[in-house]
Amino acid sequence: MSQSRLSTAIEDGALVLPKGKIAVMRPPADYDVAALDRDEIIISQGFYPDFTAWGDAGYTVTAKAEPSDVAIVVVPRAKALAHAMIAEAASWAKLVIVDGMRTDGVDSIFKDCRKRLGDLPSIPKGHGRIFWFAGTDKFADWIAPPPQKGAHGSYTTAGVFSDGAIDVGSALLAEALPEKLPAKMADFGAGWGYLANPVLSRKGVQSLDLVEAEALSLSCARLNVTDPRAHFHWADATQFLSKPGYDGIVMNPPFHTGRAAEPHIGRAFIAAASRALASHGKLWMVANRHLPYEQTLRDHFRNVDEIAGTGAFKVLHATRPTR
Repeated sequence: MSQSRLSTAIEDGALVLPKGKIAVMRPPADYDVAALDRDEIIISQGFYPDFTAWGDAGYTVTAKAEPSDVAIVVVPRAKALAHAMIAEAASWAKLVIVDGMRTDGVDSIFKDCRKRLGDLPSIPKGHGRIFWFAGTDKFADWIAPPPQKGAHGSYTTAGVFSDGAIDVGSALLAEALPEKLPAKMADFGAGWGYLANPVLSRKGVQSLDLVEAEALSLSCARLNVTDPRAHFHWADATQFLSKPGYDGIVMNPPFHTGRAAEPHIGRAFIAAASRALASHGKLWMVANRHLPYEQTLRDHFRNVDEIAGTGAFKVLHATRPTR
């Protein structure tokens, strides 16, 4: 197995860490921290599956980064979020290390940083790049503001899905919902809460659980959904259970964590929905037209129908979970 960029930089002597605490910001569960002093590491991770994985591995984990002597920014896909993380880290760390994949835009981030700081030491390796610099106030304008209302009238922030516009698939699902819905509802993968208000506007709904793995998104959902029937859960929807079970679930499951489509995520959402529903429960979901979810739905539900669709999306309705 080849060394990671971080291990290479440290073990080759190119990167020398000052003594003190090390904040590792938004690392995926498989990020290599073997070259670091375990006792000094503080993981900050807002994505619940990775948050729990680091905690289960025995590391100190927080949802929000804590000021430390060293900050390692693991570049996320969203450039605005990457900028905000670098600005935050640079405001309190003695040394800022930025590590990421080319497919997540690390080379663009590297160029952005060089425009402000000049030449920077870096190591390109493994389809990615690591670079570093001393803490500075030259990124102050990159700091993310609190969640703000967009053109769609809802609060969003850097790094949340569909922060600039309402997702077309979610809008299609909202339109396809019947006038009356079951009493105990859930939204799996609720994001910043777009589907919640259409659900709560239907007759018959007594409660709605918003289940979302990304803490940034859930913080926006709390601002966007103020109905007292709504309840918020920072959790992995694929592992989430409610007893005695939901009467209905709506969902627009994510289909990638990187840039490539990963249908297994949607399949895991379907399986989780079948477990979380009562025997009489109903599922409404939207998906990209090309994603092969129908067989998985038939494996977990007795009845499956497409109730709405376009050339790009399909809305599927499933009843009577088999479990």
